[in-house]
Formats: sequence, structure tokens, C-alpha cells
Amino acid sequence: MFAVHLLSFYFTKLQEDQIKKVDRFLYAMRLSDEQLLEISHRFRDEMEKGLSRESNAAAALKMLPTHVFSTPDGSEKGEFLALDLGGSKFKVLQVKVSEDGNRKVQMESEIFPIPEEVINGRGTDLFDHVADSLKNFMQKNNINQKKKPLGFTFSFPCLQSKLDEGVLLSWSKNYKARGVQGTNVVQALRQAINKTGGIDVDVLALVNDTVGTMMTCGYDDQHCEVGVIIGTGTNACYMEELRHIDLVEGDEGRMCINTEWGAFGDDGALHDFITGFDSEIDAASINPGKQLFEKMVSGMYMGELVRLILLKMAKRGLLFKGRVSDALRTKGKFQTQHVSMIEEYKDGLRNTREILTELGLTPTEDDCIAVQHVCTIVSFRSANLCAAALAAILTRIRENKKLKSLRTTVGMDGTVYRTHPQYSKRLHKVVRRLVPECHVRFVLSESGSGKGAAMVTAVAQRRASQREEINDTLADFTLSSTQLQQVKEKMRVELERGLRKDSHDSASVKMLPSYVYRTPDGTERGKFLALDLGGTNFRVLVVKIRSGIRKSVRMYNKIYAIPLEIMQGTGEELFDHIVQCISDFLDYMGMKNTRLPLGFTFSFPCSQTGIDKGSLVSWTKGFKATECEGHDVVDMLREAIKRRNEFDLDIVAVVNDTVGTMMTCAYEDPRCEIGLIAGTGSNVCYMEDMKNVEVVEGDEGQMCINTEWGGFGDNDNIEDIRTRFDHEVDEGSLNVGKQRFEKMTSGMYLGEIVRQILIDLTKRGLLFRGRITEPLKTRGIFETKFLSQIESDRLALLQVRSILQHLGLDSTCDDSIIVKEVCGAVSRRAAQLCGAGMAAIVDKIRENRGLDNLDITVGVDGTLYKLHPHFSRILKETVKELAPQCEVEFILSEDGSGKGAALITAVARQI
Repeated sequence: MFAVHLLSFYFTKLQEDQIKKVDRFLYAMRLSDEQLLEISHRFRDEMEKGLSRESNAAAALKMLPTHVFSTPDGSEKGEFLALDLGGSKFKVLQVKVSEDGNRKVQMESEIFPIPEEVINGRGTDLFDHVADSLKNFMQKNNINQKKKPLGFTFSFPCLQSKLDEGVLLSWSKNYKARGVQGTNVVQALRQAINKTGGIDVDVLALVNDTVGTMMTCGYDDQHCEVGVIIGTGTNACYMEELRHIDLVEGDEGRMCINTEWGAFGDDGALHDFITGFDSEIDAASINPGKQLFEKMVSGMYMGELVRLILLKMAKRGLLFKGRVSDALRTKGKFQTQHVSMIEEYKDGLRNTREILTELGLTPTEDDCIAVQHVCTIVSFRSANLCAAALAAILTRIRENKKLKSLRTTVGMDGTVYRTHPQYSKRLHKVVRRLVPECHVRFVLSESGSGKGAAMVTAVAQRRASQREEINDTLADFTLSSTQLQQVKEKMRVELERGLRKDSHDSASVKMLPSYVYRTPDGTERGKFLALDLGGTNFRVLVVKIRSGIRKSVRMYNKIYAIPLEIMQGTGEELFDHIVQCISDFLDYMGMKNTRLPLGFTFSFPCSQTGIDKGSLVSWTKGFKATECEGHDVVDMLREAIKRRNEFDLDIVAVVNDTVGTMMTCAYEDPRCEIGLIAGTGSNVCYMEDMKNVEVVEGDEGQMCINTEWGGFGDNDNIEDIRTRFDHEVDEGSLNVGKQRFEKMTSGMYLGEIVRQILIDLTKRGLLFRGRITEPLKTRGIFETKFLSQIESDRLALLQVRSILQHLGLDSTCDDSIIVKEVCGAVSRRAAQLCGAGMAAIVDKIRENRGLDNLDITVGVDGTLYKLHPHFSRILKETVKELAPQCEVEFILSEDGSGKGAALITAVARQI
């Protein structure tokens, strides 16, 4: 028993001695976590250089755009062909992706050898060989019934400007075919296919093998956004934000970047980590000074690296009693598969002895232990270096997404990763140690990069099909110059009809007289009370106006909510609530006993017979209070004040908010003769010549006309530009068939139009993976403010996704792009329609005055105009295009229509 323990102790001591001996000899290859983090940091710097237009040419990491914009989402279907060229063998595949929702993939494949003379011969011979093999495969499998889409996995660095185009930058993996470098390899393949004849295929995608790996794994795991190959060569790809890729136009979405990380260190970034053995490998290679990282990591060089180390150790007398065999002196005799066999857990030492014996050596037990440890250090360094580079990529993805912790999947392939018994575990462990904030799942690509090429082709086809459907859906929201001109002309007709006595009642644009005869001239003065009712909030104000050189307007106000049950209750309840708010405000200001002149901004269509008389024509903006339509709102307010019996008010004017906006801006700019509201509702007013206002007596001077243009189209004259989504929004509204123009242009409805489009696209499987969530079914969930946020140029897609998630919509990057596009189409049409309407009005004013050219100012208010990032610009552009003889300036109303009500009251008192 003692003898057994003694023998065991001796063997352990022997192992320790041999291991220490190797450790001392290869200390430079043993990397600490601190060193790995430094390498990772350098790799990140190199990524930045490769992505930047300025530094890309000199960067070691080329960060090549692949024009693969999306990973699989599971909805891919169809039959595809794939070619996989990248090693000593060439593979042809037929890939059938099921369309029955089971996400099944069936594959038939055949491997064709590539003779050495073809790899080293002319490029045309290489591609002819590929085309012949493809034809052979298709004939054998009866695949010539109809044209098949084909994806081409080409595992060499290419510069791609499109998905189906790639210029070979340089050969690697011992390929040397002449006349290919610097040319488009897809074109070369197509020419070879045409020359061979009898092959009916459409080459849709050129794919790097690493991208193929990511796409293959991405079909089974939709969190997969990184692909890594560690085999004969090594490389990685990942999904990068488009806004960071200077070499490609566009900022929206993501694109897969082929890092070509094998070249890391070619610019000296790894100089202090490169050993003498690495330099020796590099000097003897076919591309000295190139692919330095690959030479430290990949299977093509790992065995040779071990051979050089063993040779040097033997020459120094540290192995094999100083004896060296011819085989050990011969390049390529010690292969990477030997490294894998030597490091096997149980049979490693026995395999070591057999391999060394085959190399003409007579190893002792301690030689075998030492050789096994050399292999461990070399392969472990390889895993460490890959882990450091991968950690850099994962950190970049996490920071791109602005996440504290990242959950993601890495698709893996390559013979070293697959067959080495310890490699994958070591890699996983080191990655998790270097980036603990990244929770990484590693998935082995079961079907290789050929299936990935088919997946890229399937995704490209799916995206093209989706794009066509989305374009068709949104085409109805794109208005041509001719259509906008027609809208302008129809609006002009309705303006005239509304002004004439004989057609006023049937006109869709009501052209309501406001009994405001002029804009302010700066002589207005006094203290006024103003009320502002036009939405879910009600405002009470005291406005003090000073005239003269130091003219000014000072305001004190308080805002009160109008609950939904009051908005849609009885008229008496609504006006009692308004009077209660006024009472509270007067108490707050200590003005209960002061009888001030009052202007009442009432932002709903009213038929006025005087400045202080206005009957409600119809409710808008969600109001539905009963017993109000057809009644005088001033009388209803006076009756409510009497019912309360606490105070008395001198109601001088009832004012539309649009008129209030015009008056507010006209106080600052005398050229302002038009008011525009583009907010919850949409409306315009303008100063019209009295001679044209047939519904009011008198021909002298002017009067402000409240167009109430929201009703434009209620007589079916714009049905040609209303979409099915407009009809759906209308049918779900409180006033079906009414205010059709407003429902296409105002903030109250734009979000709802977007929601209807999103539901339609989701039902057709074009959004949110075809899943309609409960929030998406909820009317009003998609508020118009979200359009403004989503369309903001400063907002990255990540924040768009965040807004959608807040709404319970789990979106992909592609979904976010589509939602942004939908919002843009809806808001652009709204701005263009407002612009066409405004063009009709400014041209009418110009013609009224017999002018060739008109200079005029429009006072504007409303959240849509103020907050939407593009609405105002598109509106102005449309006016300029449709009314070229009018120079129109738009100024914002800073103080709202409440100040306007006070100014109207002041003007009315003067008159």
C-alpha cells in the first residue's frame, strides 16, 4: 500500500516538474485576465477605427458591411440553393424552409473536392468547377423545374456594396487562384453559371461563412446576434447599429458587420503579445505580416505552433533527451487534430505517446506530460485571445443598446471549437469572467454556413416581399403634386361656397363670420377676463393690456380639468362646471366683486350673429354634451352664472381659438391676417373682404372668417384620397361622417390612423411577428405625441423600441423602422393637406386684393405644429410649392388663444 502511495506521489511530483518546466519556457503565452482585458480594450479601439470612414483604410479590422440587415424571424419559407466555398472541399445544398409554422428545415447536400491545381490555378477555372458541381447536384436531385434563389457562402474577405455583390480583398486559407482578387466574385460565379448552361438560378446573396453561422443559429434562437468561427481560419461577425457604420448610407436599423478579426494586430496592436514562435510562424507563411491574430488562434497554425515549440525545447535538451527526428523538423507534420487528441481527458497521454512515436521520437513519461502541457498552453491561449475579442464585441452590443446587462446568443462553428475536447468550455468560462454583465448563450451551428447562406437568401426574400407589401400599404398616403393641387382647388371651391348665401348651408367648409372686424393696432388697453375652452383642459385668465411705446400684455391664469363624464354629460353640467372653475379663479385672484369685460374662447364650430352671440353648430374633439348643439353658448354661460348667483360678468365676445391665435400674433406682427391651429383639432381663420361675405350685411371693410375647414370633405369631395384606414378611424369616432379633413390632419386622430395601419400590418405578419397584443387593440393607445417622439431625428431606434415596449408592443429593430415609417407617412400627409388648404387661402387673399405677389403672416398654435419634428417644415414647403406668388411667414403664438380673446374684447370695446 505504501508503495502505491509512493508511486502516486512520485508521478504527481513528476507532473508538477514537467508542467513548471513548460510554464517557464512558455511564460509569454500564459495570459492573465488583466492582459486579456487590455487586449479586449485594444480590440474595441480597432473596431472603432474600422467603422469610421476616416480611419477605415488604415485600420487592421476592416469591419466589412455585409448588407445583411436582419436575422431570421421564423417567418421565412421556400426552397433555396446554397454554395459553400471556403476550404479544401466545396459543398452544394438544397434547403427547404417550411411554411407551416413548425420552423422546420430540410437539407440535401453533397461535397465536391477541389483539386490543388484548381485552388492554385486560374480564377475562371475555380468558378467553372463550382458551376459544374452545382449543375451536377441539380441534375442529380431534379431541381430544374423553376428558377431557384441561391446564396453563396464565400469564406474570404470581401468588400460588399450590395448583398449580391462582393469584391475579393485577399485570399486566405492557402487559396491562390489568379485573377480573382479585386474583382466581383458574384459576377464571376454568374458568368461561370451562364457558360456552363442548364442552370436556372438567381444568385441573391453573397455571404461570409461567419455570417452564415450567425444566421443558421439565428433561425433557431432569435437572440443570436453574433457569429464566431474558430476552425481552419477564425473570424467573427455581429449586428451593429447602422448609425455607427460610416461606410454605408443610412442611420436606421442594424447591419451585420464582418469584422475579419483574423487581421487584428496587423498594425502592431498586439506587438507586446506576439512571441518568437508567432513571428516564426508568420515569416514562414504565404502572407507574412498579415492575419497575425488568426496565426495565434486558428487551426491552420495551432499544430505548427506546437511543432516549433517542441523542436526548440528538444534542441535545448528539455525534451526527448535532446534528440530530434526528421518528422519533427518537417513543417506541417504536427497537425491541429493531434493537439485535440493529446488533450483528451482520459486517453490524452496514451494518444501523446502514439503521436510522438509516429513522428519518429522515443518519448518518456515526463516527455508525454510536458508535450501535453505545451498543447494545453497553446490551445488555451487561442481560447483566451478569442474570448478577449468576443468580450469586446459583446460590450459594444451592450453599450449600443444602453443596457446594464445584456442577454444574447453567440452562434459558433469551426473544427477547433467543435472537436477540441476542452476548447469550448475554456472559451465560455473566460468570456463570462471578462464580461460578467453579459449573459451569453453559446449555440453550435449544426448545419454549417451553407444553411446560413440559404437563410440570408430567405431573409432577403422575406424582407423584399414585406417591403413590397408595406410600400403598397403606405402608397395611399403619398400625395403627388397633382393630387395636392386638386385638394387646393377643391378647398378653394368650398371656401367660395361657404361665403355665398345660396350655397352656405350645403358647403362642407362653413366659413362662419366671427364679427371681428379688424386686428389689434397697439392702442388697446385695460384689464380683461378671458376663458379658453377647447379640449380636456379649461383655462381662466386675467389679461392686462398696456398701450403706447411700452405696450405689453401681462397674464395670470389657472388651468382646470374637464372630466370625461362632464364632456359627454349634459350641457347644464358642462356650463355649471365652467362657472365653478371661474368662481374658484376669482376667489384665487380676489376679484369676486369686480365686473370685468370678458372674452370667451370657445374652440368649436359656432354660427355667430354678433360678436357676443354664437350657436354651437356641432361638437368636435371628443365633446358630446347634450342640449348644446343649436343653442347660444353665451346664453348658456350667462344662465349658469345666474344659477350660481355669486358674481356677474360682462361677456363682450365669444371667440374661436383660431381667431384668438390670429389676434395674438397680429398684436406682435401687423401683417398677420391668418390664424392656423394644428393641434388636437385643425382649423384656419383669415381676414376676408366684407363684400365677399354674403351671409352678413354690409360691403365695407373686412371681417375675420372662421373657416371650420375640419369639415372639408364631408360632402364626399375628397374620397379619392381617403384610405380604408381613414374610414376605420371615422367609423370608430363620436361623429361618424363629420370633420373628415380634421380626421386626416389633426392630432386627435393621427395616432389612431397609425394604430389601424399597425393592426393591419400585424395581421398580415409584417409586424410584431404577427402577434396582435391587447394594447394594440385598444382605441386611443397610440397617442399622437408618440408620432412626434418616434419621428424625432435625435431618437435612436433603441428609444423607439422603448416607446413601443411602453405601449406593450415587443418590437424588433425591423419593426421599429416600419413603425417609424408608418408614423412618417401619416404625419407627412397631414402636413401636406394643411399646406394645400393654406395655399388655397393665401391665393384667395392675393386675388381678393388684385396682387401679383402677396406678403402675409400666419399666426400658428397647436401641439402638432409646435412639437412634431417635421410637420411645420413640410407644411411650409407645400404652401411654397402650391402658392408660389405668396411669400408666407409663419409665427408661433406664444401665449395661446386666451390672450387673443382678451385682445378681441379690447378691440370690440373700442369699436
